[in-house]
Amino acid sequence: MSHPLPEVARHHGRLEHFIDGQFVAGEAARVLPVVNPATAEEIAEVPLATAAEVDRALSAAAGVFDEWRETPPNLRVQPLYRLKVLLEEHYEEIARVLVQEHGKVIDEARGSVRRTIDNLEFACGIPSLLMGHTLEDGAAGGIDEEVLRQPLGVCAMAAPFNFPAMVPFWFWPVAVACGNTFVVKPSEQVPITQSRIFSLIAEAGFPPGVVNMIHGDRETVEQLLADPRVRAFSFVGSTPVARALYAGAARNGKRVQCQGGAKNFLAVMPDADLAACVPNMVSSFFGNAGQRCLAGAVLVPVGREAGAVVGELVQAARQIRLGYGLDERAQMGPVTGRRQYERVRGHIERGCAEGAEILLDGRDPQVPGYPRGCFIGPTVFDRVTPEMALAREEVFGPVVAVVRAATLEDAIALANTSRFGNAASIYTASGRAAREFKYRVQAGNVGINLGIAAPMAYFPFGGQKDSFFGDLHGQGRDGVDFFTDRKVVISRWI
Repeated sequence: MSHPLPEVARHHGRLEHFIDGQFVAGEAARVLPVVNPATAEEIAEVPLATAAEVDRALSAAAGVFDEWRETPPNLRVQPLYRLKVLLEEHYEEIARVLVQEHGKVIDEARGSVRRTIDNLEFACGIPSLLMGHTLEDGAAGGIDEEVLRQPLGVCAMAAPFNFPAMVPFWFWPVAVACGNTFVVKPSEQVPITQSRIFSLIAEAGFPPGVVNMIHGDRETVEQLLADPRVRAFSFVGSTPVARALYAGAARNGKRVQCQGGAKNFLAVMPDADLAACVPNMVSSFFGNAGQRCLAGAVLVPVGREAGAVVGELVQAARQIRLGYGLDERAQMGPVTGRRQYERVRGHIERGCAEGAEILLDGRDPQVPGYPRGCFIGPTVFDRVTPEMALAREEVFGPVVAVVRAATLEDAIALANTSRFGNAASIYTASGRAAREFKYRVQAGNVGINLGIAAPMAYFPFGGQKDSFFGDLHGQGRDGVDFFTDRKVVISRWI
């Protein structure tokens, strides 16, 4: 089934909330523009929810919870199956909308929509994932024990700007399949993609109130955290915000998982195959314009061949073609928005001021046809020391800090000094080195001969130290555990 693709410069109008099975116009006086970061054109307006609108969404979710949790799991997943079909049918359209509001190139957008669907597929397996376990005569003869999994109630999340389609699907499909009801708050920077997806959710046939969406900002998140009807809260974003939300949710007695920032180290051993690993590293450092929580940030070439590693990376990075993501020839798009553009430029300028050697300067690149776009080209700093901000602070842009190490032990120690622990990778032909690295490095996602250690939907998305606040991660069985309570039943029949 084919569908017309949206116009490149289409304005999506004022977006609406999705409450109790219907799209509703926002009542708020506060409205933000949504801007295409490649063209600087306004492409939508997003209303920020009033307290009353947030309350209506929570009331809708709470009101339908009892009926939804009593629905058998094999029936609860039927709308998820239908939504998967709809997402497949509208796959290209959603990817193109995503490019327009976010800036990533079309192949990256397609990949993120595919990961969105992967999470739906995992949630469809919930009838077996929800099974508990039983032990006959567990305590004594005639006394049986069993563990049941039961849903929590109303759950909510606040999504980040870097993956508008995918990240909400880390959470709500599993939560809903487990019998919970849900409220999604998309990022106010990139709300169009999720709004388009919710039009498919409406078509998929979920009962009204099971899945809701409200647009908003910090005030909305704070109201969700404070409301006693919200039993569990999920977040992906920066570390300062993740820490604050984790503390706030805990104060209010909520189950919480908060994915924070990252500073990911890529170690390259002397025996690494540069012809194979350099293209992979380029994708890690510069894919999605560096706006991934799993993106490479610090290159750690180990040993005497460090110069060759750095030289190969710089040469490959020079070849990256910047452009508007809907141009199939573009290999890297803009960063998402003027504020992010200024932030990344500030990190580059600070690196220069700190005395790092800039080998490739991505400031002010020339991108024909897009003079007002938020483009920053690949940037590489060499001779970065561990004390510099470039080696310590999250940039979230296409900026590489090269910190050289003499040995594998030095490389691991360097990575472990970071307050972040989202991901770390090693490139090597040595099984011994790979094992030592994965055994000792303090990171929740570890790559061996790959630079983007992104778990599939059936594995948990790891994170340690200041990269994660909570006990149970998103995705996989962690997600099932997070969105259910386990009840132990001990019975004897006389």
